[in-house]
Amino acid sequence: MPQSLARLHVHLVFSTKHRDPLITDAVRGSLHAYMATVLQNLGCTPVLINSVADHVHILFELSRTTSVSQAVEKIKKSSSKWIKTQGNEFGVFAWQAGYGAFSVSESNVPTVRDYIANQQEHHRHKSFQEEYRAFLERHGLVYDEKYVWD
Repeated sequence: MPQSLARLHVHLVFSTKHRDPLITDAVRGSLHAYMATVLQNLGCTPVLINSVADHVHILFELSRTTSVSQAVEKIKKSSSKWIKTQGNEFGVFAWQAGYGAFSVSESNVPTVRDYIANQQEHHRHKSFQEEYRAFLERHGLVYDEKYVWD
């Protein structure tokens, strides 16, 4: 019987709308767990999820039957609806419209895991915008600054 096999790691990054600092310690762990479940339900394997107040990093294995855009749509839509049920302070919660998705080779998975795990320390020195621009440039993506932020 023929098999179709794939192992594709994706580093997904997106922020809250307007980079509002709405991801608090009170919901962070539960939000990560919720997102992991969404990924698992899509057949995608979550490797590591971490966030700071205004954005999230997700490293996951993309299912061979799911597109990146499908995974992103489901994660963002589901988690936005869920977080709004966590208290009145989250009633205005929204994710930015866009996202960055970057391929990660098997040999770089440990480095990306470490990077994601150390987000709190990393963002003491660098803003989300600085970090995101660096990702876009490192991956050779051409972008228009006026359309990157919403």
